[in-house]
Amino acid sequence: MKKTGLLLLLMVTATVAVAQQSTTAVTPDASGVVNTSVNVPFVRFQTPTAADIYCAGFITKDRVPDANYVNGGLQTPTSTKFEIGELVYLAGSGYQAGQLYSIVRELRDVNEYEIYPGQKKVLAAVGRPYGEIGRVRVIDTRSHSAIAQVEFSCDPINPGDVAVPFVERPPVAFHVPGHFDRFAPANGKLSGRIVLGKDFDGVLGTGMKLSFRARTSEDTQMRPPTFEAKGFTRTKGPNIHVGDLPRRAVGEVVVLNVTPTASSAMVVFALEDVHAGDTVELDAQE
Repeated sequence: MKKTGLLLLLMVTATVAVAQQSTTAVTPDASGVVNTSVNVPFVRFQTPTAADIYCAGFITKDRVPDANYVNGGLQTPTSTKFEIGELVYLAGSGYQAGQLYSIVRELRDVNEYEIYPGQKKVLAAVGRPYGEIGRVRVIDTRSHSAIAQVEFSCDPINPGDVAVPFVERPPVAFHVPGHFDRFAPANGKLSGRIVLGKDFDGVLGTGMKLSFRARTSEDTQMRPPTFEAKGFTRTKGPNIHVGDLPRRAVGEVVVLNVTPTASSAMVVFALEDVHAGDTVELDAQE
């Protein structure tokens, strides 16, 4: 069940075709906002399911104890990936029949490049990323292993994955459908930053296309603009500073679980791609 959770998966609930929106003038509300379906659309938010909540993953400064772990299954070493219904063996101690264990995995990014400047430094300050892989129930203890059955899996469980006592999480309460202000100004409330995407994805969401080194002007422009020009990159056209443009709200996330240094959240609505490195702030409607 890839891409659910840490900022991790966008569940799109509506498609907005801007070209088809009405241009009929409306009266501004008390705050001066003109509520059109273009800049303040009425949206429905995706409510996180149990799978979203238990597959989100987390980041923590404290290393998860790894004395208990998966050390194989019925066909080990021929078979090394286990899913719902299969039996696995658990190494370690303290197991009792009937106990539930969460299976987690400390993660590393095999690509080893930064999605945004300073990402490695930010992530090191926040902690280690862990994936939540599934849940097993101990059915017996024999020899030097406990025997457990996989009751739920987000991804295939592998030997070496860590087993920790299962902790139940409450459903996520979420607000009703409402308007989303695409150009909402900063509200001064609690803010943070998206430091990492699930599965180390850098672009989260659907419906948008990206270009690689696309031109920023048209060949027919007499004085093409530049963006954040420095030195010899300046043209005869205007030099546009992105910081001078209206702040753009791209979506909304709901927190699924927290650790002392970070939280895992799910994108429940987005008008465009959400990127690792984007900032977040507390919804003023909450």
